[in-house]
Parts: sequence; structure tokens; C-alpha cells
Amino acid sequence: MTGDWAGPSDGELVRAARAGDLRALGPVLEGHRAGMRAVAVALLGYGPAAEDAVQDAMVTALSAVDSLREADAVGAWLRAIVRNNCRMQLRGRHPWIQLEADLVGTATLEDLLDRHATRDWVWSAIGRLTEPLQVVLLLRHFGPRHTYADIATICGIPIGTVRSRLSEARRLLIDALRTEATAAYADSGALVEERREGLVALLHGAELARPLSRPIAELTLPDMVMAGWWGQVPHARWLFDHILRSDAEAGVREHVAEVLASTAVTVMECDLVSPPWDPTHCPPSVLWVIQMHDERIRSIRLHHPVPA
Repeated sequence: MTGDWAGPSDGELVRAARAGDLRALGPVLEGHRAGMRAVAVALLGYGPAAEDAVQDAMVTALSAVDSLREADAVGAWLRAIVRNNCRMQLRGRHPWIQLEADLVGTATLEDLLDRHATRDWVWSAIGRLTEPLQVVLLLRHFGPRHTYADIATICGIPIGTVRSRLSEARRLLIDALRTEATAAYADSGALVEERREGLVALLHGAELARPLSRPIAELTLPDMVMAGWWGQVPHARWLFDHILRSDAEAGVREHVAEVLASTAVTVMECDLVSPPWDPTHCPPSVLWVIQMHDERIRSIRLHHPVPA
């Protein structure tokens, strides 16, 4: 036998990934890393911003591979994602929106998330990360995609820590996704609905003035922690009860807008409706960042986003 076997082409690897073998994307991403980095450096210069743009592109590629029209053109597609990420950094705009417009035609952002980001294997891989890494990854890459400054405020950590955690989370996520590609995984949709149902039941119970001590005890650990604008409070079941009940008694209604869930983290975004007799009683929305242990709440951090 003469000649060297070159191995599968990029197109063959992409088609294998679409068929369910996500590990096939590993060599594709590694093979194009240098070209992706060259694009980022050309637009942003050397430094962490360029590295972030490349890592963002790899995470996007893993969750949006089905949107690639021509499997053999994966290199150009990856560089286009990097280029869009860089341009959005320079413009201060939303990378996913530009990706939608340039790469996937008429699909909406919600369609992208539904078709790709909520795949069970993605959530299973996210669940392999530590809780702090899961939190920053969910806030940055899923739902409204908060800015670094937003995440720093929500989590009560410096922006530098946000950057380092995201960098580590993206790197580990890519490795974990390769591992998870052939593993059994739980139904991510069922997990979201289970978490949503428990939290919505609490909100409705407060609105109906039902006793909350038992459902709170079932959903939370005895030493759960609550944090927010007031600071951090340990053993805070009583505070959880007080916040839910006092808001309901004041006539505030909390409508769940979105729930994201991995094994150890739940992010719930809610619209707040002040009572007609006190229209400025509360901010327009609240973000719950919930850390779980054995399917019970270990900590809750509440954050009121500043309206744009």
C-alpha cells in the first residue's frame, strides 16, 4: 500500500456531528483554531478580547452546527462567526443577532435556541462543569446573553473573575461535549419544566396566601443562603418566605418569562407587575440565580436588571 491516509474531511466530520457524533467536531475546531484566531487578532488585536471571540465562536459552533448549510464550508463558517463576534464587540451589540442575520437566514433567535442550544447533550455537558462555571455560562450564552458587567453585578464578582470563569467554562464545555456525545443523558426539557413548576407553585401559593413553610422546606436545603441588594443571609428559609409573602401582600405579581436549568443551576427571569394603586412599587423585572444540590435549592441570588 502506498500513500498516506488523510482521514475524514471536514465535511465528513461535520456530517457525522449532525448525525449525533459530536466528538467529530473536535478535530474540526482544532484544525481551524489558528485561522479563527488570526481573524480575531486582525480585528481586535492581541489580548483576551480576541481569545474570547474565538472561544465564543467554538461554543456557538457546537450548539448551532445544524445551521451550517454547506458542511464542506465549515472553515469559512467558523471564521464568519469569529468575525461577527469581533464586530459586535467593537459595536457593543449582540453577537447572536448578527449570527442570525448573516448565517441562518430567517430563523429567529428563539428558533436557534430551541433547535440547538437546548439539545439534551448540551445541557448534559454543561452539567459536568462546576456550579460557578455553569452560572456564568448560562448567563452569557443562553437566554438574553448578559454582558460581562451584568454578570459581575449579578454574581457579585469582579469582571476579571467573570472573564476567567467564562474562559475556563468554554474550554471545559468543549471537552465535556465530546465526552457527552455518545453518553446517555437526561431530558433537559423535563428538567426545566420540573424546576419551573416548583417555583411557579411557590409564587402562586404566595399570591393565594397559602402557607409556604412546607413547600419551601421541600424545595430548599435547611441552610440555604439568600443574597441580593441587602447582602448575604445564611439559613434564609424565613427570608425566602418573607420576600414571597410581602410582595404578594403588596399586590405585586411575578410572571415567569424564562427558565434555564442545568444539573446544578437554575436561572429564572420574571416580569414584575406593580399594583395599579402603586405603579412604581417594584422594578420591572427580577433575575433569580439558583444553585441546586440534589435537586434542592442551596442558594438564591436575586438581581433587578437596570432597564436599557
